Amino acid sequence: MGNRYVVIDFETTGNSPMKDRVIQVGAVLIEDDKIVERFSSYVNPQLPIPPFVQQLTGISDEDVQKAPIFDDIAPDLWKLLDGSYFVAHNVPFDLAFLQEELANSGYLEFKGPSIDTVELSRMLLPHIESYKLNQLAEYLDIEHENPHRADSDAEVTARLLLFLLNKINTLPLLTLQNLEPLVRQLKSDVEGIFRAEIQAKLKSLLKEEDNVDLFRQFAFKKQIELKEDYSSVPSFQDLKESILQTLSSSMKYYEARKGQVEMMDAVDEALDAHQHLLVEAGTGTGKSLAYLLPSIVYGKKEGRPMVISTHTVQLQEQLLDRDIPLLNELLPFELNAAVLKGRNHYLCMRKFEQHLSQTVEQNYDTILTKAQLLVWLVETDFGDVEELNLPSGGKLLWEDVKSDVRSCLNHKCPFFSRCFYHRAKRKAQQADVVITNHSLLFTDLVNRNQLLPAYKEVVIDEAHHLEEVGGNYFGVQTDYFSFHQLLDRIGDSADNGLFSKAAKLCEEIESSISKADIKRIDEALKNVLVEGSDLFRMLHTFVSRKHKKSPTEIGRVSLRIDEEIEKNKLWASILETTARVTSQLKDLANLLSEVNKALREKEEHLSLKQSGLLVDYEGMIQTVLEQHDKLDYLLLNRHVDEVMWLEAEIKGPRNAVYIFSKPIEIADKLADSFFSKKNSVVLTSATLTVNENFDYIIEHLGLEDFVPITKTIPSPFHYENQAKLMIPTDFPLIKDVKQEEFVEEAAQSIYQIANVTNGRMLVLFTSYEMLRAVYKRVKELTEKFILIGQGVDSGSRAKLTKNFKQFDKAILFGTSSFWEGVDIPGEDLSCLVIVRLPFSPPDHPILAAKSEKLANNGGNPFMDLSLPQAVIRFKQGFGRLVRTQSDRGVVFVLDRRIISTRYGKMFRQSLPAVPIMKGPLYELLDELRGWL
Repeated sequence: MGNRYVVIDFETTGNSPMKDRVIQVGAVLIEDDKIVERFSSYVNPQLPIPPFVQQLTGISDEDVQKAPIFDDIAPDLWKLLDGSYFVAHNVPFDLAFLQEELANSGYLEFKGPSIDTVELSRMLLPHIESYKLNQLAEYLDIEHENPHRADSDAEVTARLLLFLLNKINTLPLLTLQNLEPLVRQLKSDVEGIFRAEIQAKLKSLLKEEDNVDLFRQFAFKKQIELKEDYSSVPSFQDLKESILQTLSSSMKYYEARKGQVEMMDAVDEALDAHQHLLVEAGTGTGKSLAYLLPSIVYGKKEGRPMVISTHTVQLQEQLLDRDIPLLNELLPFELNAAVLKGRNHYLCMRKFEQHLSQTVEQNYDTILTKAQLLVWLVETDFGDVEELNLPSGGKLLWEDVKSDVRSCLNHKCPFFSRCFYHRAKRKAQQADVVITNHSLLFTDLVNRNQLLPAYKEVVIDEAHHLEEVGGNYFGVQTDYFSFHQLLDRIGDSADNGLFSKAAKLCEEIESSISKADIKRIDEALKNVLVEGSDLFRMLHTFVSRKHKKSPTEIGRVSLRIDEEIEKNKLWASILETTARVTSQLKDLANLLSEVNKALREKEEHLSLKQSGLLVDYEGMIQTVLEQHDKLDYLLLNRHVDEVMWLEAEIKGPRNAVYIFSKPIEIADKLADSFFSKKNSVVLTSATLTVNENFDYIIEHLGLEDFVPITKTIPSPFHYENQAKLMIPTDFPLIKDVKQEEFVEEAAQSIYQIANVTNGRMLVLFTSYEMLRAVYKRVKELTEKFILIGQGVDSGSRAKLTKNFKQFDKAILFGTSSFWEGVDIPGEDLSCLVIVRLPFSPPDHPILAAKSEKLANNGGNPFMDLSLPQAVIRFKQGFGRLVRTQSDRGVVFVLDRRIISTRYGKMFRQSLPAVPIMKGPLYELLDELRGWL
């Protein structure tokens, strides 16, 4: 493109340009799309390098002692930068240091254009999980010899820039033209680059590539339609031997596993006999292949789709990206697979087109998200938001542009032929295997099977989550944020919301709606907003007053609403306010409906865009009525066999409240509406049994009357050689000491264990409060280890896990979601510490209600409910350690109840045959040193 770019990276003593200094500089000059010059040097900062920076960069005080000061290299950098773009991976950081160091050296500030490769990567690679330099290098297969060294980082950033510039060059003309007004508003000065590329494409008049589909001023990735396959299919047993032989001969590292073949046969038998099956398959069994092969062959033979349901997106992606392509090589027929998710996962092109044409002032995240979506359209097959890494503000835009049953024009929509949701449904109707999630499975159930293709057989992986997900879908919930977001989306007549647009449309087409009518709606909206905010504030105050724990508690606290609570005077005031809010919501819906009626009367005069607005507006009215019904159901009515509770962020906004009502048990609902309607349901997980039987899961899922087949497949790993379970006998029980003392003991123990294992440790907690306290104390004890804490450091579970893997000496602190689904194979994880046995808090509303019901029926709430739940969670936590045949590691359980109580035996028996050692911590550490 003929531009000159200087890519710069600085390593520094800290993050503040005013007080910190540069310790290394790396620079790469690019001209005519080629690297033509490199410059790098240590820099003497004339102050000590902090230990953390030394560990991160590998640069010591000795390295920079005889290096030039910045004044000495400033002329070389200034010469390089003359007439160039300044490029960096996170420009605000490097440019701020450059300007400060130049000023200190007596130079004027750099005033040329700049490009931030973080921002450019976010726009042009919208699907990447992380925009950290080393992860982008890994994705693009760029060699990154020394991360956090300026010369290596500058080199990688330069190669990344070349890739991104080339990516701009390959984008279709229509995409570039749609992007041009957006890139003008970005922080990087790339408008000229895009304009030049547009001019070049217009001059060349090149035909767009064959894989691009141009429609209504958008460029899409061209889709290949599925082919029907009518070939006859033999049974799984007829195919099994040839499949296993092909696996052994074609896959270098494949081992025929006895357990995997056992599971294949069990799945095939259950499907053939029209029976339900429960399979607990230990880690390393290869259960995905074990259920996919027989179930898909069976479905193909019967001419019905096989539905596979998972709980996590990661497992869905693994099935689609790894397992299905392998099956296509193994099976004697072409396999059509489709992924189907909830409708709001998919982009609505009609809404996006409308948003793209808006010229109202937009924030940075909205602009970046629109640019991401335009690039993504050329690459996506599915239009699924899970493929995107949206900025936080972009998630708000997604709420406006996602597909929605209430605002769908269906066949009247100009984008119907290219609708991502309807395309996904069509693919699912044609597919041999439909991969979905537990949420959609239940959404389909409560919507009378309108979403998934008709199916009689289903495999449910991660089945230990089924009861929890089912409870969510058979229940009702709302919260202040969804309430406020709805009113925000409506907006008054002066805003840019749906009501304002509808009001302007009424004026344009001279409808019967008067200015007085508009004023009445504005007033109604204002009343609902004020009263609604008051209601949620009162609920927050109510939870805060009633909650017995410290007001400094972190995260949400919950309060179950029972007959005793309902006698409270404040609760009576809450109900009065609720009655007013529900009445006002009904009035608001009626007033909004008058506008809708007036617009419908002039329907024949509306353009396509205006008709789309009308459908969105009608959907919004339905949502107002839905919000009315939810508040009425949750607060103004009592429901037998349901538990109702509030959750509040005690330290959060004063109206941050969530309201829930869920059935205490869902066993009967599942039995009647799900299991009785299916020929065969295969439920599998690594954790289904308690005390070596399936009784708990059978009872809680309503499977007792169906007498399901049960099968336990042990893990093929050699736990007796690969792992040890260590229980320090000198660690205090939490009930015997003050919390501060327990935190101190936990922190000291973790620190001592980490010294032996060199970090590489995952510490699992049962509460955020304890996690934060222990994290803080360990941080005070040592700077030797990198500490990463869930809820302390920002980011998702996947992001925190990736950060953990980057460092040799790291400790990862996790709770809730970290007990399962975290996969850290190899030497990255050598030690797992379980601080407390994972019992749920006895006052959690669902658990308390279940316990009461059990006790009333003569059961034992602890033995029949709390203990089985904790054992299943404990097994999940233990499973984080050994993920492959070659992994070795130790599990420390700091909770002596595992050996000092009668029920502790159930936790120990739930584990594979792992050697158990108990004794004072110093003895266990001596043993561990020798073993590791």
